[in-house]
Amino acid sequence: MNMPRFNMNWIYGIVIITLIALYMTTGRENSSVTTQTSYSEFKTLVMKGYANEIVVNKYQNTLQVYIKPEHIRDVFHKGVDQTGQRPSVSVAIGSADQVEQFVNEAREANKFTGKYSYDNAKESEFFNSLIMNILFFGGIIMVWMFIMRRMGGGAGTGMGAGIFNVGKSKAQMYEKGGELGITFKDVAGQAGAKQEMQEIVDFLKNPQKYTDLGGKIPKGALLVGPPGTGKTLLAKAVAGEAGVPFFSMSGSDFVEMFVGVGASRVRDLFEKAKTKAPCIIFIDEIDAVGRARSKNPAMGGNDERENTLNALLTEMDGFGTNSGIITLAATNRADMLDSALMRAGRFDRQIHVDLPDLAERREIFIVHLKPLKLDENLDIDFLARQTPGFSGADIANVCNEAALIAARHNSEKVGKQDFLDAVDRIIGGLEKKTKVMTEQEKKSIAIHEAGHATISWFTEFANPLVKVSIVPRGRALGAAWYLPEERVLQTKEAMLDEMCSLLGGRAAEELFIGHISTGAMNDLERTTKQAYGMVAFAGMSEKLPNLCYYNQQEYSFQKPYSETTAKLMDEEVLKMVNEQYERAKKILSEHKEGHAQLAQLLVEREVIFADDVEKIFGKRPWQSRAEELLEAQMRADAERMAEERAKELEAQASSGEEEKSEE
Repeated sequence: MNMPRFNMNWIYGIVIITLIALYMTTGRENSSVTTQTSYSEFKTLVMKGYANEIVVNKYQNTLQVYIKPEHIRDVFHKGVDQTGQRPSVSVAIGSADQVEQFVNEAREANKFTGKYSYDNAKESEFFNSLIMNILFFGGIIMVWMFIMRRMGGGAGTGMGAGIFNVGKSKAQMYEKGGELGITFKDVAGQAGAKQEMQEIVDFLKNPQKYTDLGGKIPKGALLVGPPGTGKTLLAKAVAGEAGVPFFSMSGSDFVEMFVGVGASRVRDLFEKAKTKAPCIIFIDEIDAVGRARSKNPAMGGNDERENTLNALLTEMDGFGTNSGIITLAATNRADMLDSALMRAGRFDRQIHVDLPDLAERREIFIVHLKPLKLDENLDIDFLARQTPGFSGADIANVCNEAALIAARHNSEKVGKQDFLDAVDRIIGGLEKKTKVMTEQEKKSIAIHEAGHATISWFTEFANPLVKVSIVPRGRALGAAWYLPEERVLQTKEAMLDEMCSLLGGRAAEELFIGHISTGAMNDLERTTKQAYGMVAFAGMSEKLPNLCYYNQQEYSFQKPYSETTAKLMDEEVLKMVNEQYERAKKILSEHKEGHAQLAQLLVEREVIFADDVEKIFGKRPWQSRAEELLEAQMRADAERMAEERAKELEAQASSGEEEKSEE
C-alpha cells in the first residue's frame, strides 16, 4: 500500500490548529461588551425593566446583569453589531442576600421577570484556566522542540538530531568499505597515487608484517591536487580495498553557528573511530578547518575554526594515542593549510594527484566510454590527444556531452564529430548561431583570428594549430584551437613564442585594418600575466635576472620588494611585451598575402582546419619536430602501459596458483 509514512510534523500541526481553534472559539463566546457600574445604577436598570438575567458570583462578590436586546442601545448607546448578542453590566456587591431581597421586590413589582441564578463554577473555572495554560505553554514548547530539531539535523533522525546532540559528529559511516562498491580498478590513471595508497591498504590488511620490524602504521595521508582529479574517488577506493570501517565527512560539517561545536564534533568523530579501529577517517575539503592560524585579517574574537583545528591537531597526534586510525584528507589548496597539520606524525604523507597525462587520459576515456554506444571507427588515442589539461571530471563531462549531442542529432551511435563538438562546447561554450554580426565585424574577427593562426604557424615553440573559428561561442566572438605539447619544463623561448602568438590578433588588426578593438582583451590579459610571471617569479628578465619574488604567505601586508624594484618590473614587462608585439607585426608583414587568403577563407567558411592553413603556407617548419616528440611520448606511454598490464597478469596468475595450492 502506498500509504504516507508517519511524521511527527503531523502531531505538531494538529496541536497548533487545535490551539488556534480554542482561542478563536473562546474569543467569540466572550466577544460581547461588559461594563462596570455601581450598585445604585444596577437598581435603576432593574426597576426600568432593562434586566434580562442576573447572575451572582458569591466567591468574587460581583454580579452580572445581562441586558434585554431591545434596551441595548438605551444602556450602551451602541447597536447590537457593536456590543455583541449578550452585553452585560458588572456590579460589585456587599451581600448576596441583600441582592436576593431586592430581586424579590422587583419581581413583586413586576419589574424583573428574567432568570436569577448563582455562579458556582469557581473550581471549574480554575481547572479550565489551568488546562488552557497547559495547552498554550505546551504548544510553545512543541514549536520550540520542532525548531531545535530542524536546527539539529531534522526531526526523526535519531540521536544525531536535536539541539542537545548538535555537538555530535555528522560523519557518514560505512561498516565495511566494500559497501561503496569502489576499488582501485575503478580509478583510471594516477598510477603513482594508487601505488602510495596501496601501501596504506597493505598496512590495514596486514599490520603485523610491518610492526614486527618495529615500524608504525602511518597516521594520515593528504591528497593534494587540482579539482576533478579523483581525490575523493581514491579515498573511496582505499576503503573498498581495505574492507575496514570508513568514516566520511566534509570539512565544512565541523563548523556551525554554535561556539564550540566544531571541536566537540572532532572529539566525537575520533571517539566513534576508536571503537571501530582499525578504520579510516576521510575529511574532504579539509582547508575549511585546516587553514593556517594567526593569518586571519579579522583580529580579535573567538575563532571557531581555529578551535576546531586545535581539537583536530590534538586528536591526530596529541598527548593521547589513536592507534589503528588512519586519517585521509583531500584539498586543492595545500598552500593554505597550517604547518602543524602538515607535519610528520599527523599527515605523514602528501600524495599529489595531478592532472592526467596522455596515457592516463586514455585510460580515463576507456572507463567513461563503457556505457556509451560508440562508433566502431572511434579512435580513443585521438580523443586523449584532443583533451590536454583535462581532469578526470572534465573527461567524464566530455563523454556525457558527446552522448547528448549525438542524441540531439538523432544518431544511433556516438561518433568522432560528436566528441569534437563536445570538447569545443566545454572549452569555448555553446555556439551562438543567432548572434547577428555585420560584414565589417565578421571581417575584423577573421583578420584577428587569422593573425593568431599565422604567428603560431611560423614560431618554433608555439602550440600546433588544430582549427580556427569565427563562430561566436560564449563570450568569445572567435577562437583558435591548439594541441599543446605537454612539457614538464617551460623555456624562455617557448614562453616568448606563446606571447607572440597571443599578440598576433591585435597586431593583425593594427596592420591590416588600421585600428584596434576590444577583441584582444583576453589575449592582452594572458600576455600581461605571463610577462609578470617571467619577470617577478621566473627571473627571466635582463635587469632582474635570477630573482624570484614569489610570496607564499596568504596574508602579507608588504611586498617582498621595494618600490624601485616594482617600477623596474613594470618597465621590463612593458619592454618584453612590446618586443613580442613588434615581432608579431614583422612576421605578419612577411606573410601578409597568406594571411589575407586565410582571413578570406575564414569569412567564407567560418571554420578552417590545419590542413587549410598548410595549403596556404606550406608545411610548418617545425611540424616534424612536434610530431616526433608526440610519437616518442606515445611510444613511451604504450610501453609503460604494456609493462603495467604484464605485471597485473603475473599477479593474477600467482594468486590463482595460491588458491589451487590451498585447495
